[in-house]
Amino acid sequence: MSLIEAYRGLLANRNLVRLLAGEFISSIGDWLYLVALLIVVYQESSDPVLLGIVGAARVLPYVFLSIPAGIVADRFDRRLILMSTDIARGVIMLGLAWLVAVDGPLLAVVALAIVATCFSSFFGPAIGSYLPTLVKDESQLGPANSAWSSLDNLAFIIGPAVGGILIAASGLTLAFLLNAVSFAICAAILVGLPSIKPEQEATQTGEDASAEAADAADAVSARRILRTIARPLGGLIVIDVVGAFVFGGLGILTVVLATDVLGASEAGTGYLNAAIGVGGVVGAIGAGALVLRPSLGPALLIGSLGLGLGVLVLGAVNAFAVALIAMAVTAAADLVLEVVETTLFQRIVPDAARGRILGVTGTTTTLAYSAGSLVLPIAAGMFGIPAVLLAGGVAVVAAGLIAVIVIGADHLRTEAPVAATVRRVARLPIFAGVPQPRLERAVRQLVTVPVTAGAVVIRQGDPADRFYVISDGRFEVTRRESITEPPRMLREMGPDEVFGEIGLLTEAPRTATVTALADGVLLALDGSDFLELVSAGPGLANRLLDLHRGVSTPMVRSAVTPAGEVSGT
Repeated sequence: MSLIEAYRGLLANRNLVRLLAGEFISSIGDWLYLVALLIVVYQESSDPVLLGIVGAARVLPYVFLSIPAGIVADRFDRRLILMSTDIARGVIMLGLAWLVAVDGPLLAVVALAIVATCFSSFFGPAIGSYLPTLVKDESQLGPANSAWSSLDNLAFIIGPAVGGILIAASGLTLAFLLNAVSFAICAAILVGLPSIKPEQEATQTGEDASAEAADAADAVSARRILRTIARPLGGLIVIDVVGAFVFGGLGILTVVLATDVLGASEAGTGYLNAAIGVGGVVGAIGAGALVLRPSLGPALLIGSLGLGLGVLVLGAVNAFAVALIAMAVTAAADLVLEVVETTLFQRIVPDAARGRILGVTGTTTTLAYSAGSLVLPIAAGMFGIPAVLLAGGVAVVAAGLIAVIVIGADHLRTEAPVAATVRRVARLPIFAGVPQPRLERAVRQLVTVPVTAGAVVIRQGDPADRFYVISDGRFEVTRRESITEPPRMLREMGPDEVFGEIGLLTEAPRTATVTALADGVLLALDGSDFLELVSAGPGLANRLLDLHRGVSTPMVRSAVTPAGEVSGT
């Protein structure tokens, strides 16, 4: 699959496009808000130390709330969580706009900003768990993550620039109001997206069980999942923590690097940060091509080597132009790493535990980034910036190599039978409109049924108990109008055709007999699972019943005989 084909496939996924568009608008609003907040704090206090304290305080909720947020994301409807956080943050932005307009106390502004960050802590695990449920199959995971990162970095470039212009022209209040509007737009988009609850393990208790028993079963399930993915997850955490530590320190050292080492004055800091933004966009787009490959090990190595070499060059050169290029390469490689790590994480971690593990990894990443922001500047003061950056570059490359070795074969995108079957079943016209996660859950209930030539799969007059999808082979559909008459041949069926649905929908005996003409394979779904599946697709049950009444529609022609009779139901 080419990069153009991959992005064309994403554009055809309307739910995913709407989510990405809404979050892009929201990201621009966030940058408007951040610029305005820092200006408000500095104008009111004229204290750079307080500015730093406010910046650090905004990070603390992620440290303390990411793990609880992950638990919430695995327990409740993730779309509802996202809507709730957007609405809450929108209301807070209105409060901040009012405080700024009336020249309210700075303490109240800072307090509201920290409360907004608390809600943002719940956004990360929820969106990280929700987005994979909107892709059509695993091949869209990488391009979706690439598109997400591309838009996020584009917002990083657009937001501060637009924020500066708007603030200069219309004042600070407008920036907070626009961010509130962006949250409202995002919440409105989420209303129209599918409501998908986390997958629940079969070990969990039923509806009548106590909350304590459900919590205990959920904890057992999480531990079981963690044991199975501990090794590849550990490899991801190694490169994620080392990369965040080095990049966090680099963000602080950029100012010193521009002024003291490169002699570019304060303006050089702005240019280096602009290079980070541009490199991030390029890296996110480039990652879209890398993650299309079945093996993500090379992509992980490319990201690690690029980040490490970029940091090494920054520590070794004195020419500002070369430093700009090195900074862009560093940012691009960091985004490649981010997209590849996210895609590997989504492949490795099951949906049932994705929120909780995202909460844990989010906490470790935040702590590593904060530690790098603190430790590397101190180390630079003791040993010099070149030595620190050289050591950081070597550490990133080493961590990338360790990660690839530890992850092992889990970096490969293997074509699991379930994934292949999901794609196959999803293409069947009768399942148009069924949400992908519901279809995946149903496919996991399919039973493979080998048949030999001459075997009777369905007999006319028998109770309806199963729905069938033909995976391989040819089958004959016959009907006997009376006991004295011979069976009448209705049609032949082949791969990707279906039968058995009408008897389940009408609770009537089988209306025809289906016999194997050659050896083949069927995929069978129990009646209760089939009825649950068709209830998820708008109008699906009615379309199938229309077939039974002899009504042919373009969506279901493959299940109708030339004479308008339903085959083998």
